[in-house]
Formats: sequence, C-alpha cells, structure tokens
Amino acid sequence: MASAALALTGAAVPPPDAYEAQLDHSYANFAIHAPVHAGAQTFVPEDGELHTVAAWLVSRATSGQVTASVRTDATDPATEVARAQVDLAGTGRGWLEIDLGGVPVTPGEEYALVLQATDTDGAVEWWGSRSAAPGTPPSWNYDRDHWAGWVQQGAGAAARFAGWDLAFYVDDAHGGCAADNSCWRHLAGEQLGVQPAGILGTPGHPYALSAFETAGARFVPGSSVLELADGSWLYLPDGADAPVVVPAEHPDALAQVEESRTWLASGSVPGRTETEREMAERALLDMRLLLQDNGAVAAAWHTIWRYSWPRDSAFTAVAFARAGFTEEALRILRYNAGTQRPDGTWEARTLLDGSGPPDARGWQLDANGWVPWATWQYLQTASAAERDAALGELYPTVRAAADYAAGSLDENGIPPARPDYWESDYPAPNLGTAAPLLAGLRSAAAVAELAGEEDDAARWFAAADRLQRGIDLSFGVIGYQRTVVRGSGKDSAVTWLAPPFNPVTPAVRAELDTTWQVLVQDTGGVQPGERWGDDMTWTPETMFFALAWAADGQDAKAERVVEWMDAHRTPVGAYPEKVGPDGNPAAVSTLGWTASLTVLTLEALEGSVATPPAGTSNVGDDDGAATDPRSAAPAVVTVPDSVAPWLLVLALGAAAAAGLGLSRRRRRR
Repeated sequence: MASAALALTGAAVPPPDAYEAQLDHSYANFAIHAPVHAGAQTFVPEDGELHTVAAWLVSRATSGQVTASVRTDATDPATEVARAQVDLAGTGRGWLEIDLGGVPVTPGEEYALVLQATDTDGAVEWWGSRSAAPGTPPSWNYDRDHWAGWVQQGAGAAARFAGWDLAFYVDDAHGGCAADNSCWRHLAGEQLGVQPAGILGTPGHPYALSAFETAGARFVPGSSVLELADGSWLYLPDGADAPVVVPAEHPDALAQVEESRTWLASGSVPGRTETEREMAERALLDMRLLLQDNGAVAAAWHTIWRYSWPRDSAFTAVAFARAGFTEEALRILRYNAGTQRPDGTWEARTLLDGSGPPDARGWQLDANGWVPWATWQYLQTASAAERDAALGELYPTVRAAADYAAGSLDENGIPPARPDYWESDYPAPNLGTAAPLLAGLRSAAAVAELAGEEDDAARWFAAADRLQRGIDLSFGVIGYQRTVVRGSGKDSAVTWLAPPFNPVTPAVRAELDTTWQVLVQDTGGVQPGERWGDDMTWTPETMFFALAWAADGQDAKAERVVEWMDAHRTPVGAYPEKVGPDGNPAAVSTLGWTASLTVLTLEALEGSVATPPAGTSNVGDDDGAATDPRSAAPAVVTVPDSVAPWLLVLALGAAAAAGLGLSRRRRRR
C-alpha cells in the first residue's frame, strides 16, 4: 500500500497572497515504491511565469529519477504545460528543487504539480502534513494496484486521508531551502543508522539533528551552535522549537557561543590532549542540553529515550561534579531525591516532568546503589558550605535507599532477582544489581560518617561486608558471570566491582581482561554480555571498561578505548549509543550515559575520580588475595542455599540455559 496512514503534524495556513506551500514535513505522507506511483497537489500562481517547484523528499533508493509535471488536470498527462526530471543519485533527504525554466502560466488559474518516481530500487516518500489547513487544496495519490488510478485524498476510498497534503513549494512561496538548511542532500546508507546524529540548542532545550543536517557541519568550538558546510550558523533561538540559519557570528547566535564558553570555563574540562579536551567539551555541552531545569536528565533526545533513568542520571551527576559543575550535579541529585518511592526505591525511569513512570516497566534495584554512589561522589567535590547543605537535604534519600538495599540481602548476602541494566526479567540474582548495591552501601556508609551518623555507617558497612562475601561465594566462584547461575555468561557489569565503584581485587582485575576478550567485537568495542543475540556494539558498556582501567591506573588500556570512542562518534562529535557491525554510529546520539562515562574516564586518567571506602571490609587496593575466590579454600566455595534454585535451571539442560542467555536483550531503548 503506497499511502501510509501515519500520525502526522499540522501545516501552517499559507498566506492568501502567496503561492500554495506546504512547509510542515515532519512525517511521511506518501511512500512511492514503483514507477506507477505518484503524488499531486493543486496550486494557483500569481504571475505569468513558473521557475521553480520543490518537494520535500525522502529517498531510500540508490537509483531512479523524479519527474515534476505541471498540468491543468492532475489525472490527464495531455494537459501538461511543463516538465523536468532530476536524478536521485542515491539515498537522500530534503527539499529537492526542480528548475522549470520560467514556463508561461496563467495567473489565477489552478494547476496541479504531479511528482513521480521511476526506476527506483527502494522507497521514495513525499513528506507532508495531516492536520487540516483551512483553504488548503487536497493531495492526490496514484497507485494503480491499490486505488486503480488517481484518487483525491479525503474522498471515496481515501476518505480517511481528508486534509492530508504533500509538502511542496512553488517559486517565492518559500525562501529557498538554503535559508533553513533543508536542501536535498545525498548520504550513503551507512550514515543513516543514527537518529539523531547530534543535538544543538540551549540548556534543557535540545533540538535533534538529522544526519542530513549535520552533513559537512561542525560545532562552533565551545558551543552548541552548528557551523554548516557553507559557513553559516544553525542555532536554536531562546524559546524556539526549531533552529534557524544565520550568517556566521550573528549577534544572537554568538551570544550563545560566548555563554557556553563562559560556562565551560567555570568548571575544569578534563583531557591531557587537545583531542581529549574536545571530547570532554562535547560531552559536557550535550549533557547540559539533556539536563532539564528540574534536574531530570533525558537519556537522549529521541522518542523512547526521552525519559530520565536514575542510573544514567547518577553517572551524569558524577561527571558534572568531577568536572567542577556542582550546581548541575546537585540539581540531578535533588530530582532523584524527589522521585524516590516511599519504600526507598525508584522506578526504572520517569517522565521528564517527574510525574511518574511512562509505563509499567519493572522497577530496578540498582538505583539504590547508583544514587548513594553519586551523592558521595558529589560530596567529594563540593565546597564545605555546599557539602553541609547537601548533607542535610540529601541524607534522607541516602538513608532510605541504603536501608532498603541492606534489607534486601538474603541470608547469604545476595540481593534478590530484579531487572538489571539490561532491563529484562531474569529469575536469578544478577551482578548488574549486586555490584552497584555494593558501591552504594559503601558510599552511603561514607556519607553517614560525614553526617555524623555513626550507627548508620556501621550498619551499612556491615551490610556491604555481607554483600561482598555473597558476591565472592556466588558470582566469584563461577568467574563473575551475569547471574549466580553457572553458564549465564560474561557480563560487562563486572567492571562495577572495580574503581571508581569498589576497591579492586586481583581476581576482579584479571576478570576485566577475560570478560573484555569474550565480549569484544570486530568493531573494537564490546557487547553488554555474552550470547547477546545481535551484532551491535554498545558504547556505554565499552566505556565501562575504559573507566575501570583508568581508575585502576591501567592507563594504556583505557587510552586505547578512549581513542576507539573518539573514532566512532558521529561527524559532529556526538556520542552514539551503539556502533553497527560496519563500524558506523547507530541508534541515537548523544547518549548521555556514554558522554558521562567519557568525561569520567578522562577525569580518572588525570587521577581525580575517587572510589568509596570499603570500611570494615577486608578488600584492599592491591593485596586482597584473602578475598580472591580463586585462592579460597574449598570450604568457602559452598553454594549458598539461595543459589540452589537457580542452579536447578541448568539441570533442565544446557540448551535451555543457552536459550535463556540468547533471549536476554536490553529492553531499555
């Protein structure tokens, strides 16, 4: 079916003294897949010559042509008064302008612009609007197989398409596509795997950039203003929903550049080289755009990523704090405090206004580790006055989170089975929950010591000791796999048993290397876990290892991953969530989690990211052999009672266990 019934946005009413124009092109209206398919719409010229027509086109075809025909009757080729054809020359998007050479027309007479794609090897879409625009003439669609010929939208068989319009302009009804950076661009198909390809805007007000908008562009250094290929600037005016194109150094755009540079100068952008500093700068500026005024942090500025995750926002808060932007960090922590549930836990994610979760996705216990960890990290960077004020304000949140975490541990010190950062249910306790809780309990105890709450500190350090032993005797004895079930596979969450989350043991240090080798892909990055089930590389998980190695003093390993991350950003330097098997950015960018991990890794390479103290635990920085499960006596390898039910899963057969592993896909995005 060529006419796709999609949810479309409205078009502005054309002024009565202008040529007909449909300039709202947010969604596809007609998809043209074969030579017999075409679209048309009527218009009335005001003068006696017709020079240019243009259509908003999205082409996924690598070959083919588009023909523009001006007729007095859309259904009758014999009434044609002008014709021109252009070669698609590959996939592309934008206003495709077609020169008609000043053909004579009769002012005030109604004409039809007919657009047709031929000889295509992929879909070609005219983009338009769905909302009714008073006085706007209707569109026509030609699909011989479906409609048996021309059909007027909103009439007869197409009654449900009432009010739909093609997106086109005629002569001076539009200022020309160059005026708003929307001219047709051809991009290779592999460049279209990431949407958005970057963001610009003002703090808390991002605008998602397509790969076509970023083609040949770069950010003005130290800003979120984009310099286009022709040297003009694209920026988002204060209070606007869409960016505008202005000459370079336009006063309003330049003011935004200077403001963001001043903000960067108020902190301490990490990086030992010019490249590293640029990476940190882009990450911090993009994180600033994703941070809302109320402290919510959008994971990315696109569809189902436009929610605030306690986990992601905790990392963003720490990155801001460690880079000297304590106000932004505190704003995030306040938001997380305000969205904590009465029992001390958090929803998996919330709407950006803080009103609650967007759906019934299962809540995740790992936030009870991440939020106290982020709070402790913030307190390490805050001034004395900021620290005292924050302790009074945030301590109830830390206490509720830590008490719930401590109370969740079973008799063997293991937390319950809850969805982890993969955000998929699994019937066994997992490392992605246990490791953050260990960091969180230690962080909460250290916060309690700062607050003079010694009883709380002792209770949470003791709970951390129980959890550490539980991790050693369950996860540790099977090589720190994803769950307590042997055969569940390696998992990048092992990095959270290392700095800057927890003091590292020799066993964990060795396991970082082993797990990396299992998870690494041909792209040079890693997948989140073993038997992941697809061929994508994930940038947050890759940067987990970079941060762990940097915070553990293994600089050479961390530096190689940082170089990999730099090489796999989008053309404007944004941080994608994934990298495809072809090595190109995929999914969305900027992903705030990856940006924050990059900042923290660069901070750690400078030696400025601390690890929460172990308290009374016997885990040491370099001499933790006593807790190395690989050197423990056989007696301590006894399987805890709480693990036995999960081992029963394996008794059902290795194939079933493998199937469980293969089915674990991250639901988050």
